[in-house]
Amino acid sequence: MHKIVLFILLSGTLSTLSWAEDIMRPGLWEVTTKSDLLALVPHIPSEQMQQLTNLARQYGLEIPQIRNGAATSNVCITPEMAKQEVPTYLYENQSGCTVTNANRTGNRYQMELMCDNPQFKGNGYAEGIFMSLESFSGRTEFDSVVRGAPLYAKADTQGRWIGERCEVAKPLR
Repeated sequence: MHKIVLFILLSGTLSTLSWAEDIMRPGLWEVTTKSDLLALVPHIPSEQMQQLTNLARQYGLEIPQIRNGAATSNVCITPEMAKQEVPTYLYENQSGCTVTNANRTGNRYQMELMCDNPQFKGNGYAEGIFMSLESFSGRTEFDSVVRGAPLYAKADTQGRWIGERCEVAKPLR
C-alpha cells in the first residue's frame, strides 16, 4: 500500500503538470492532490512512513504535508518543461511506471499508466484540463495489486501558479 500512496503522490503531482506547451506558465506552482488513500496516511506507522519518505527522496521528491486526505506541495516548472508538449520523462521509471497513449488536444490531456515492480503492478489513467495559464485540474485512477492484494485508487488534483521564482522548490527531474 505504501508504494501506491507514493504513486498517487507522484502521479497526482506529475500527471497534471506534464502538459505545458503554451497553456502553462513556468515558475512555482502549488499542487493539491486529494485521495481516500491519502486519508489513511496518518495511520501508517512511523517506521513505514520513514521508508516511504526515503523512497520518495530516491525520485527527487519530498513527501508533502498531508491533512484531511489532501497533500499540498510546491512544484517548480522550468521554462524548458513548460515548452514540452508531452514530457513523458516525468513518468518513465517513476516507481516502475511507464506512460502509454499520451496525448493532448487543446487544453485537455490524457494518458495511460502501467506499473510493474516487485511491490505493485497495475494500470491506470490520468486526465485533466488547464483552465488558464495559471490553473489546472486533473484526475488519476489506478487499478493495482499491492503485495498480492487488489487495490483501486483515484486522486483529484488542483494546481495554481504562485509566481515566477522557484526558490522554495527544486525543479522536477
